Amino acid sequence: MAVSQNKLVQWIDHRLPVFTYLDHELNEYPTPKNLNYWWNFGSLAGAMLMIMIATGIFLAMQYDPNAGDAFQSVERIMREVNYGWLIRYIHMNGASFFFIVVYIHLFRGLYYGSYKAPRELLWMLGVVIILLMMATAFMGYVLPWGQMSFWGATVITNLFSAIPGVGKDIVTWLWGGFAVGNPTLNRFFALHYLLPFVILGVVILHILALHQHGSNNPLGIDRKGPQDSVPFHPYYTYKDMFGLSVFLIVFAIVVFYFPNLLAEPQNYIPANPMQTPPEIVPDWYLLPFYAILRSIPNKLLGVCALFGAIGILFIVPWLDTSKVRSAYFRPVYKWVFWLLVIDAFVLGDVGAHRPEGWWIVIGRIGTFYYFFHFIVLMPLIGWFERPLPLPPSIAEAVLKKRGGAPVGAAATRAKP
Repeated sequence: MAVSQNKLVQWIDHRLPVFTYLDHELNEYPTPKNLNYWWNFGSLAGAMLMIMIATGIFLAMQYDPNAGDAFQSVERIMREVNYGWLIRYIHMNGASFFFIVVYIHLFRGLYYGSYKAPRELLWMLGVVIILLMMATAFMGYVLPWGQMSFWGATVITNLFSAIPGVGKDIVTWLWGGFAVGNPTLNRFFALHYLLPFVILGVVILHILALHQHGSNNPLGIDRKGPQDSVPFHPYYTYKDMFGLSVFLIVFAIVVFYFPNLLAEPQNYIPANPMQTPPEIVPDWYLLPFYAILRSIPNKLLGVCALFGAIGILFIVPWLDTSKVRSAYFRPVYKWVFWLLVIDAFVLGDVGAHRPEGWWIVIGRIGTFYYFFHFIVLMPLIGWFERPLPLPPSIAEAVLKKRGGAPVGAAATRAKP
């Protein structure tokens, strides 16, 4: 099909078929007709990545990655560079909003079974993106070179010393010396600038894997034909634009009215190796994993649990033994899923408090349940749960759904 009647577009497309590719991926790309607003968060994550890269480039033009000048260079960006305060607030709060969007995207995939065949590699690429985001965010947190930046870098990099034999050598290599200092800051700045482009590359692979078999949908059933699909444009481009507009309004409210809502006050104090802050905690989006780390008294086992909490997500497609994708038709798994969501919030709260008293007990219970959910409950529920009947097709399910009644129940009533 002709992409455009414009002669210049046709000339370019004949030699570099970029317009044909975009037309196929956006206009002709068949998408399930029943996607809800939870599917907006994938495009929101892509928009946030672009915002973070753009603002990061402008900040890098003014930032000085030197231990003696880094803190003052950030203050100069805030006070002397034209609209530097705005760019920094967008970048600083953008990290939190990026994680909010991606975490919702992750839990949506867990609820609707988007990790099941044939989308296993799509899911694994998503987990890789989250890992890269965590590394990038941690290194970016160090760059302002405030108290929490310095001591956070010291504590987190010291975790690698728990690795038998080579741990201390790895820490020395990360530091570029025998303590966190100027070489550490230079390395973290270089990696923080580079990794977003690596994330962008993995995102492109993620999208290619998504378009290979198409999007999952709330019912978790495959498309049976054209009657189950609509073109991505204009139906979902407009829906994504509406979701992006609402998201940017909320984001702008935080940037302009509550820019330090999620910031750490200790990081507005210059780094001082001779004075330890009263509390050393990472940003909120790493707190659940920090709670898992601290809930285990053995340092090596705690580090293993920390990395295992993320690594276990890679094998979720094989831990879930159910033949049904969507929790919409899985009455037992649906409740267990919400217990996991509550557990994640509890672990985040535990990570923000000192490891003492009841917080230790709650943290250990939360850590136990996190691994118990994936290793024990997911396989067992898949074997013993009796799912609701699946509808014959997306189109029929959309037509039969009346008054908010469960689709499985509608499909059951429709049987003779």
